[in-house]
Amino acid sequence: MKSEFALAFNEVVEEKQLSRDVILEALESALVSAYRRAVNASNAQHVEAKVNMDTGEVEIFAEKEVVEDVQDERTEVLLSDARVVEPEAELGDMVVMETTPENFGRVAAQTARQVIQQRIREAEREIQYEYFEKQVGEIVSGTVQAVTPRAATISLDKKAEGQMQRKDMIPRERLRVHDRIRCLIYEVKESNRGPQILLSRAHRDFLRRLLENEVPEIYHGVVEIRSIAREPGQRAKVAVSATQQGIDPVGACVGVRGVRIQAIVRELSDEKIDVIEWSKDSAAFIAKAISPARVVGVYLTEDDEEGKTATVVVPEDQLSLAIGRDGQNARLAAKLTGWRIDIKSQVEGATDALQKLREDPAYAGMAEREAEAMEKVAIMLDKKAEGRPLPPEDYDLMAKFINRVEKRVEEKRREESLEEKRRYEEALATVPKLTFEIPILDVDLKQHILFILQEAEIDSLGDLVLQMRMDPDRILSLNGVGPKSFEEIQQLTDGLRVIPGETVPEEEIPVEPALEEEVVIEAAEAEEQPDAVEVEVEEVEEAELSPEMPKEPEPVAESKPEAPAVAEEEEQVDEFDKIFSYDASKYGYFEPEKRVVDESEPEEVKPTKKKKRKKRRPAPDETDDWDNW
Repeated sequence: MKSEFALAFNEVVEEKQLSRDVILEALESALVSAYRRAVNASNAQHVEAKVNMDTGEVEIFAEKEVVEDVQDERTEVLLSDARVVEPEAELGDMVVMETTPENFGRVAAQTARQVIQQRIREAEREIQYEYFEKQVGEIVSGTVQAVTPRAATISLDKKAEGQMQRKDMIPRERLRVHDRIRCLIYEVKESNRGPQILLSRAHRDFLRRLLENEVPEIYHGVVEIRSIAREPGQRAKVAVSATQQGIDPVGACVGVRGVRIQAIVRELSDEKIDVIEWSKDSAAFIAKAISPARVVGVYLTEDDEEGKTATVVVPEDQLSLAIGRDGQNARLAAKLTGWRIDIKSQVEGATDALQKLREDPAYAGMAEREAEAMEKVAIMLDKKAEGRPLPPEDYDLMAKFINRVEKRVEEKRREESLEEKRRYEEALATVPKLTFEIPILDVDLKQHILFILQEAEIDSLGDLVLQMRMDPDRILSLNGVGPKSFEEIQQLTDGLRVIPGETVPEEEIPVEPALEEEVVIEAAEAEEQPDAVEVEVEEVEEAELSPEMPKEPEPVAESKPEAPAVAEEEEQVDEFDKIFSYDASKYGYFEPEKRVVDESEPEEVKPTKKKKRKKRRPAPDETDDWDNW
């Protein structure tokens, strides 16, 4: 026979819908708190509580220090008493002893009640949060507890409550207390008062889950929902497709005599649902999305700035049906397909096509071929403007004329797009790859110009060079970039060019032409690369050296064994300086590296070397006209 304690414990477990371990842990923690409060024990002292589930007896174990003389019974114990529990205990050791106070059960029942309730509430909140967090995106069933102008409170499982805001309710749907409804959990938040569960009946995923519950083909993956567009309580469009051949996706969703779809319509308060078959062809998909209106033609336009636009031409009597009440049908079709839809009647489409052929010079050739059709269409439009009816064959002729013109427009835009892509690829081929790794703020330009370029979404040097190749006027049109700054940018980017077909080593970063002169001068002065300097100088002398510039005779090798090599190298450097000029006003003054003169050389050679180095380049303050230097 179970004790009263065990019966009460089981009743609490069943009522709170918690596990036995959670309730037992909360009880033991409450007993420890009651013991600390009863004996005024320190929080630093280790205390444990154990409960006998059969008898309901409580035992408290506390950690105490082994001493010779006990001063405080709460924290100290005699050596003899300690060795009863721990035979190897010594003075100074810490031993866990049973220290259950007398009548502790009655004291604990009064003191620990509030603590036990608090722990149980915390455990309930944690279990509720973990349970409903896994249910996000799923449909749950609940009972309406309260309805206010702002929200409704729904009672859920695990004794939890969910909130459904007014924006998440279906318009014109009246909720009454104690009504049983189904909702979608779309978000769960933690709060001090427990999990905050947000519910919705207006979310499009609510319709998706209802379709999965009512249509087995969708649940098993035979039919797939591609997209959903919904205006709660009024109308919804669903695009579906079959993953297996021989399956009618629309028929599977509608059901026999519309049984399946009618069940969903009743759940959504008589919301109209259009089930449309999805298609890879965007034009065909848009034509179906405009249903129930009949479509004459769909013409697509893709632009980087304006996005994707579809022009839909419908018969004149279908225009209001295609647009819908307050533009609802067209708006839902745009959400469903992801295209911006422009709906026109046949008369409006024919007027626009006729205007293009008459005014746009790009369609002059087509206007000559369509001269007869243009005349007939103009007569039809005049009749329509006068209010006179047109026979069906005239509408057919008008539709064919619109189709020919719009197809030509599509073809022309496609050609322009291909041309733009070709220009981009050609420009990209001339930009060094390593320039895309250089941030724009590290480029050698004025600081405010760099900030202007960064605000224009030019993040690297490669982006700047590519933009200058594609459309330099865009850089010049930036606010703060003047002609001088644009000239500096142009000089910088013109030097960073890769000729298609040539291989540029990845480790070499292309530099400007003027900077290339500086690099060659440094290479000429470097003693460890005499071969490269000699080859460069010989090529320049053969191609550009004027006849008026005499070459100095080479020194005799027999009389001075070491001097000829030095003199020959100095002559090559001087000839190189004469051939190439250096614009210091644009790139800064270049201070050549001083050569270390070997003291072992003959004294007659040293003055010659110093004299030649003085003639290499004047100081910046010795001339004012750097462009003519």
